[in-house]
Amino acid sequence: MINNLKKFLNEDQDPKAVEKLLERITGLLTSNESVEYIAVQKKPALNLSPDCIALTNRRIIFCKPKTFGLSMDFQDFVWKDVLDCHISEGIMGATFSMKTVKNFIVMMDYLPKKQARKLYQSAQEKEEEMRSFRREMELENKRAAAGGGITVNNTPNPSTISPESNTEEDPFILLQKLKGLSDVGIISAEEFENKKNEILSRV
Repeated sequence: MINNLKKFLNEDQDPKAVEKLLERITGLLTSNESVEYIAVQKKPALNLSPDCIALTNRRIIFCKPKTFGLSMDFQDFVWKDVLDCHISEGIMGATFSMKTVKNFIVMMDYLPKKQARKLYQSAQEKEEEMRSFRREMELENKRAAAGGGITVNNTPNPSTISPESNTEEDPFILLQKLKGLSDVGIISAEEFENKKNEILSRV
């Protein structure tokens, strides 16, 4: 088990807290979802069950143990719903905060500064991906409302990909785009399979 933990202990995370979190969170992961980073709260007072934040390739999960670590509350947000993330550093550590597109804010304090910075760096990369996606979808929706139904920057709206549309585009390129949307959780595995079968039916 310790070999699986090593990649999550690069910024002095508490090994016991990370191990306990991984045991709990593994059952929550969806198909093709994987944990990419874990940050562990470090309060100045003794804290046997610290709060944690886990980043996956599809979402951000706030994990808060209760009843002395015997159970745990999870709050998760898919990356496409995350609008912005911030960190604020103080003497006793850093506070990481996240704001959703619906203005819901969640935060966690007493994070080691190195871990908070790593969270922020990873979140910024995901945010940029999602901002680009939202911009393209907004432009495409405006054009569709105007009667154009034109794909912008060759990024298809996952709900409108069909064998009849995009007839001039290579089906294998479409499949790659669909896979990318599935990997970040924008479309479900079932939607991916349905669209994939539609595209393959005309190859």
